[in-house]
Amino acid sequence: MAKFTAEQAIAVTTIQQLINDWAGELDVNEGLGMAPLLTADCAYTVRGVERQGRDAVVQFYESRLAEFAAAGTETPVQRHILSNLSVKFSSENKAGITFTLVYFTTAGMSSGLKHADPASVADVFMDVAREDDGHWRIARFDSKPIFIRVPS
Repeated sequence: MAKFTAEQAIAVTTIQQLINDWAGELDVNEGLGMAPLLTADCAYTVRGVERQGRDAVVQFYESRLAEFAAAGTETPVQRHILSNLSVKFSSENKAGITFTLVYFTTAGMSSGLKHADPASVADVFMDVAREDDGHWRIARFDSKPIFIRVPS
């Protein structure tokens, strides 16, 4: 059962906004402006590989865009839908969070109104930290796919 102090309740709201900003950054800017949302030493696992540090994460997203350009394909449309956020504080400035991520993308499929199924549903695990400037940032990102769309 969740029971928070007033300060923790404010932090939960701020952490929720951080995660919304993270998803929005992926959806709108392809992850290229992710750096301000991450700690300098973050551990960020994507495509099954852990990237260490915010620069490595941004490099991953830059490389991802370059892959589409090299293949001569458009960057797929994607949307991240978040639900079931749970926050557990380990200290005043650190928390572990989990949430469910429903991921829609046109990658590998033609886009259009008949294309409405999610590409995956995943359990997401993040650690967040409030840094010296007072901002909460992502210190660790990992996920476990629960359902994955198989292209037909």
